[in-house]
Amino acid sequence: MKQNLTAQELKYLRLLGEQYPTIEALCTEITRISAQLSLPKGTEHFMSDLHGEYEAFCHIMNNCSGVVREKVNLWLGHQLTQAEADAFCTLIYYPDAILRQRRQKGEATPEWYRTQVERMVHLARMLSSKYTRGEVRKAMPADWAFLLDELLHYQDENTLQTEQEDNRRRYHDAIISSLIATQSCDSLIVALTVLIKALAVAKLHVVGDIFDRGPRADSIMDILMRHHAVDIEWGNHDVLWMGAASGSEACIAAVLRNSLAYNNMDILERGYGIPLRPLTLFAEKLYPGLPPEKAALQAVTLMMFKLEGQLIRRNPEFEMEDRLLLHRLDPVKKQIEIDGEIWPLKDMAWPTLNPDDPYGLTAEEADIIAQLRHAFTHSPRLHEHISFLYKRGWMYRAYNGNLLFHGCVPLNADGSFLQKTLGGEKRGGKAFMDYCDQVARQAFYTGDGYALDFMWYLWCGTDSPVCGRRIKTFARAYVPDERAWHEPRNPYYTYYNDESKCREILAEFGLTNEEARIINGHTPVRVTHGESPLKANGKLVVIDGGFCRAYQKTTGIAGYTLIANSHGMRLMSHQPFTNLRDAQETGRDIHSQSFEFTSYPQRKYLRDTDYGRRLQERMDDLVRLLAAYRSGEVNFQK
Repeated sequence: MKQNLTAQELKYLRLLGEQYPTIEALCTEITRISAQLSLPKGTEHFMSDLHGEYEAFCHIMNNCSGVVREKVNLWLGHQLTQAEADAFCTLIYYPDAILRQRRQKGEATPEWYRTQVERMVHLARMLSSKYTRGEVRKAMPADWAFLLDELLHYQDENTLQTEQEDNRRRYHDAIISSLIATQSCDSLIVALTVLIKALAVAKLHVVGDIFDRGPRADSIMDILMRHHAVDIEWGNHDVLWMGAASGSEACIAAVLRNSLAYNNMDILERGYGIPLRPLTLFAEKLYPGLPPEKAALQAVTLMMFKLEGQLIRRNPEFEMEDRLLLHRLDPVKKQIEIDGEIWPLKDMAWPTLNPDDPYGLTAEEADIIAQLRHAFTHSPRLHEHISFLYKRGWMYRAYNGNLLFHGCVPLNADGSFLQKTLGGEKRGGKAFMDYCDQVARQAFYTGDGYALDFMWYLWCGTDSPVCGRRIKTFARAYVPDERAWHEPRNPYYTYYNDESKCREILAEFGLTNEEARIINGHTPVRVTHGESPLKANGKLVVIDGGFCRAYQKTTGIAGYTLIANSHGMRLMSHQPFTNLRDAQETGRDIHSQSFEFTSYPQRKYLRDTDYGRRLQERMDDLVRLLAAYRSGEVNFQK
């Protein structure tokens, strides 16, 4: 029966038919998609506020937030003692280091290799049950794909009943024996660990703030770039580095100040090849009585406030005049006026401050900033990492019914969406977030002057979606009285406890299903004070649990991973990590506690996900093409 297709529909189906020139090919693809849609939904992990804590993050990635140990206990626990389970898990986490240890101790015997391979194959086979065979093959390291595929697809010895099945077992044993004989088992084990970790976590979401505070954000970026499926929702610290790499001088100064304040110069000099010597020599001349790092911090802080002042003055629509403070500073009386109140200043000097032009750089300061700008914009490794942030990152993302963003959706005091006039137009809610995303991309890809300034606004603007509070950097740097440090937050951080307001925000982004949630980072959850990561009756989850060591006294834990699988959602709270060497040598794992806060009424399958819906749309088109083939409306391609 003919479908009465329009000319446009016929054109589309003919183009689609070029991929499937026969009914057999078409039926195969329809069947493949239909079967795939019946598989369980893959497991998603959500993390935020990593803040350069490379070693802890590396371990969490290797143990898949504790999921590997859970699966080992579930599927192999009856076969292993606790010590054996610990050793096996550590081998999965750090195969290169553990294999080296075993060889050095003479413990890497053929029997040991065979046992480890058998266990890993069993674990990988169980984890692969949520995936098509093609997807599993794709997750395998290319050089080992054939052998891994063969090892994973044989009958378990407990089910052997026929001669044919026994033949398959002998074939499997022969593969392992040959690998042992050719001393290739090390590489096979490494390949199996890669496969196990890829199958354990189908998708990783990093909800902002990879950079600053901790020492090696660059190494975290290396891990993320190797990950099989990751997306990133930008945080304010990420945006700062994105702006610096794009050429914003104000962002460059802020990056330098943060790195010096947290003693993280190594990431700049060794990680990204950005020389700090010109700044250090200049600072030593200005502040001869201070250690080089403190002198450099003093020098770059003053340069930063000067650059910020210039930026604020040329962008009045940012409404950031409250940060114009250098002209209110009285270096003689050692005091400053902030919001109409006089505050005493720390005992320090401002040798490059010109009272007649407080926001103007000296000739030497301007030269240093120019050198630093060249270094930031010409660092190959930095640009590789920032390009990845743009490629895999967004201001926000609606994914599988959840809304992911780092900071906030700015609100007014009455709870309505804040309308911000930027670029000559008022925008609020989703439109404001979309505009921020658009201009952030212009900064990197076009180097537009306004867009570069906008990156600084995103970093610290009171109404910025990735900041959302009135930053008091000046007071924290120069005013000893901590009362001046208080940073009022956007009303969002009050309303995010309100279920109806969270539903309104979700609806603004097109998410109206009952199971929809906001997944937030940015504000550490103070567990020691009784604070819960679940807000608004569970409609919002804050997953900043204190990955950054500087926050762990406040939070009482060392980070969260939110896990969403086919059955529901749960939080894994992690305890502090020692270091990678200790984990490798002792097998000491991060202790993680699991808390399931929602279970789905029915198990979720691939057809219930965003990807599944796209697959369903494609299958619907293929079914129409099949009907068009059979009715003669579309001819077979020759």
